[in-house]
Amino acid sequence: MQYDPVSLADPPTNGLTCGIDWARDDHAITVIDSDARVVYRSVVEHSAKGLKDLITALTRTGVEEVAIERPDGPVVEALLNAGLTVVVINPNQIKNLRSRYGSAGNKDDRFDAFVLADTLRTDRARLHPLIPDSSATTALRAMCRARKDLVIHRVGIANQLRAHLNRVYPGPVGLFDALDSPISLKFLTSFSCQDRADRLTPQRLGTWLTSVGYTGRTDPAVLHARLCARPRGFTGADGAAYVAITNALVTTLTNLVTQITELSDHIGRQLAAHHDAPIFTSLPRSGTVRAARLLAEIGDCRGRFPTPDGLACLAGVAPSTRQSGKMRSVGFRWACDKQLRDAVCDFANDSRHANPWAADLYNRARARGHDHPHAVRVLARAWLHVIWRCWQTHTPYDPTRHQALKTLLAHQTQATT
Repeated sequence: MQYDPVSLADPPTNGLTCGIDWARDDHAITVIDSDARVVYRSVVEHSAKGLKDLITALTRTGVEEVAIERPDGPVVEALLNAGLTVVVINPNQIKNLRSRYGSAGNKDDRFDAFVLADTLRTDRARLHPLIPDSSATTALRAMCRARKDLVIHRVGIANQLRAHLNRVYPGPVGLFDALDSPISLKFLTSFSCQDRADRLTPQRLGTWLTSVGYTGRTDPAVLHARLCARPRGFTGADGAAYVAITNALVTTLTNLVTQITELSDHIGRQLAAHHDAPIFTSLPRSGTVRAARLLAEIGDCRGRFPTPDGLACLAGVAPSTRQSGKMRSVGFRWACDKQLRDAVCDFANDSRHANPWAADLYNRARARGHDHPHAVRVLARAWLHVIWRCWQTHTPYDPTRHQALKTLLAHQTQATT
C-alpha cells in the first residue's frame, strides 16, 4: 500500500508567494511575484494587532501561499485560520539557500523572508503544505512536553538536594529507594536535621512509617540501621542553620512531584479519549505516558509520512550518508526532530525487555560493535517501520501477526528441540 504526501498545486493564479521570517518580537514579511520582484514588504509586531494586520495585508495583496520556518505557534495558527496554505522550510535549508543570492553569508530578517518566498516560488516540486494535527493531538503534545520539562526540573532539584544533604545531613540519602520518592520527602519534612533523626529508635521509626502509610517491605530496624550507618551530619546550631535550605529544597521537590503526578493523570485521560490510543498503547512496555509521547510526537496526520523511512529520518534514527567520489561515510543524523527521537528511543530501549524480537535486534547490534545509544537507534528504526504500518492502517500492534517475531520464536523453538 502506498501513501502519497499532499503536494503543492500548480503555481498560484496570481503568481504571488510570501515568506515570513519568524522572530520573537516582530516578523518580517516579503511578497514576490512570478518574476521574483518584491511587490510588498513589511514588518509586523508579535501581538494580536500585529497578527491581524498581517492577515489583512496578505488578504489585500491576494497571497494564497506562505513559507515559514516553523510549523506551530500563533503566526501559523493565524495563517491557517485565514485559509492560507502554509509551507514549512527548515531553518538549516534557509541557511544553505542564502548562498544562491550571494557569497557573503550575511544574515538579515527581511532577506530571509525573501529567500523563503523565492524558494516557495522555485522549489515547489520538493515542498509540501503543512497539514496540522488535530487539536487533541496538539494538546496532548503540549502536556507531554510540559511533563518532560518538569521531570528535568525534578531531577535537577533532587540532585541539588542530594548534594546539600551529603554535605550537612547524609543520613536520608539512600535510606529509601529514591530521594524524590514520597516517603523520602515525608521523612525529610519530619526529620529535617541530624538532631531530629537522633531521636529515632527502630520502634519510633516503625510507628512513624505506619502513620504516613509506608507501603515498603523493608523492616524499620533495617532502615534505622541504614540511617545510623551513614556519616553523621551537623548538629546543634550548625545543623539548625541549614534546616531552612533543606526545607526549601524539599518543598520545591514535593510540589514538582505533585504537579508531575497531576499532569500524568491529565495525560492519561487525554490519551484514553484519543482515537489513535489503541495503536500506541498496544506496543510492548509503552505504558501511558510513553504511549502518549509517541502518539503526540508522531501526530495523527498520516499524509505527512508517506514512507516509514521518512518518519525514521525525521526521528534521527536513520544514519546520514555522505558520498563524494570514492569517499563514503555514514554518520549520526544531527538534523532531526529531537523530541520525536527522544520519545522513540525511550520506547525502543525499554521494549527490548519485553519483546524477544527487539531484544535480538539490540543484542545483534551490540555484537557488531555498536555502543548502547547506537544499538537503541538501530532498534528504534526497526520499530518505526512496525509502528508506521500499524499507524497507517489504524491497527493495534499484535505480536501474533508480527512476522519477524514469529520467525525468531520459531527458530528459538527449533534450537531448543
